[in-house]
Amino acid sequence: MKIFYAIQATGNGHISRAMELLPHLRPYGTVDIFLSGANNSLSLDAPVKYRSSGLSLFYTCTGGLDYWKIMKSCHPLKLRKEIEELPVEKYDLVINDFEYITAASCTKKKIPSVHFGHQASFQSDHTPRPASKNQIGEWILKNYARATHHVGLHFEKYDNFIFHPVVKKELLNAQPSDKNYITVYLPSYCEPQLKNIFHPLKEFAFQIFSRETSQPKKSGNIQFLPVNRSLFNESLVHCTGVITGGGFETPAEAIHLGKKIICVPIRGQYEQVCNAVALEKLGVICLKNIDKDFPLLFHRWISDTKSIRIDYGKTIPEALEYLFSKYEHIKSSQQSDLTLNYMNPVLCSC
Repeated sequence: MKIFYAIQATGNGHISRAMELLPHLRPYGTVDIFLSGANNSLSLDAPVKYRSSGLSLFYTCTGGLDYWKIMKSCHPLKLRKEIEELPVEKYDLVINDFEYITAASCTKKKIPSVHFGHQASFQSDHTPRPASKNQIGEWILKNYARATHHVGLHFEKYDNFIFHPVVKKELLNAQPSDKNYITVYLPSYCEPQLKNIFHPLKEFAFQIFSRETSQPKKSGNIQFLPVNRSLFNESLVHCTGVITGGGFETPAEAIHLGKKIICVPIRGQYEQVCNAVALEKLGVICLKNIDKDFPLLFHRWISDTKSIRIDYGKTIPEALEYLFSKYEHIKSSQQSDLTLNYMNPVLCSC
């Protein structure tokens, strides 16, 4: 079987998940990787056959999206050419982790595909959302990576096609401990802003992973570290707690390890707002922003908040068994059915 695996390279979560999934996919056949995006700190430790700058999100230094940089990085004519030339029709199975070019190419050529990953879980109305939905955000989550089939990942199994998160094997086998420091990963903040937030909390030690940091360095009670897989794993395993954005992988890993969490969703990123709602249902502290009240909230969190632990160790076998149980259905799909599904992606939830 020839498998086409498209990976979104905005942020690090999609790449981290792919590195865990690839060894489990290879027994099913040859896997060709398409990496699309231009804003990640982790490298993919696998051969990449197709590469594109794609569509990416960029961040300010103060907790939000950088809309101007996002617009500047978009090249519609190049995207159109890549959509036409991407050879998805040459593969037996197309797996897409929230990547636009692959989804658009499959739509144009009427090729069945599987949307595999966290964003696929939002095809279900049972997946948590805020009380006031953002209609543009909803449309993006359901239409950005259109597919004929979906295999979702989330903190809980909200629907029959949704599975638990994929956690790195190093963390699955880890023995967590508490070495009295806080791990921080807030990718939409820069070093000066992070210093202003955490320097005043002098009685606490922080290991902060920053996209601006190339070498480890100390600044008072802060140790700045580069975004590196092994360094981050080590920090996460032995920390007291985690302060992070509203992404998916880092909170999921912290939950698996039984660490207490503060979640601060990136402003303007609707998916992260939805994730915060799901985390709050589990008992996680979620903040709209970091303001003058943060030191008081931090002290309460350290003193009073309990950690949550859910074992996420069985996800990959369960999710792939489900995915490949759909393979014959994918191959036998009729063109008329595909057209209907691509017109209304909500109808095609597995």
